[in-house]
Amino acid sequence: MLQAKFSLKEAQSQFLNNFKKYGFKDKSAMLRTAIDHYKYKLEIENLKKYADLYSEIYLEDDDLKELTETAVSGWPE
Repeated sequence: MLQAKFSLKEAQSQFLNNFKKYGFKDKSAMLRTAIDHYKYKLEIENLKKYADLYSEIYLEDDDLKELTETAVSGWPE
């Protein structure tokens, strides 16, 4: 695994020192989980933005609506 050096605020350091309280084996495990969680959250937000954009495009594009209807016709509901 790679190692990194970074700075924390005092409150963040105190929180990280409670890793056992939150069920982590060490500070690194807690930090990796937090980074993974934040990355996932950003990906979800990005997907929602694109879904909203595609929804706007769909509402304004009659050809796309027709293509979509053609593609889903015959599918079980």
